[in-house]
Amino acid sequence: MSENVNVLPCAAFQSQLPELIGSRENIADNPHFQTCKNCRALLAELESIAEAARQLFPIEEPPDELWAQIEMAIVCEEANSNSK
Repeated sequence: MSENVNVLPCAAFQSQLPELIGSRENIADNPHFQTCKNCRALLAELESIAEAARQLFPIEEPPDELWAQIEMAIVCEEANSNSK
C-alpha cells in the first residue's frame, strides 16, 4: 500500500476546514490540501464567496457612543427591575 497515512480523506479534511480557517492556520501546509485538487478548488470557492459577502456587507465600525448607550440602557433596566 503506497497511500500516505498522514493524508486525510476529503470528508475529514472538509469537516476540519471551519476550525482551520478560524485559527488562521496556513492551510496550504496541510498534507491533504497539498495533494487534493478537489479540496483546493473547494477552498478557493469558499474564499471567493467570503470575499463577495465582504463586498456586499462591508464591516462598519459602530459609533463611539454606542457602548455608553448600551451601558446606560442596562443600568436603567436594572434600576427599573429593582424598583418593582
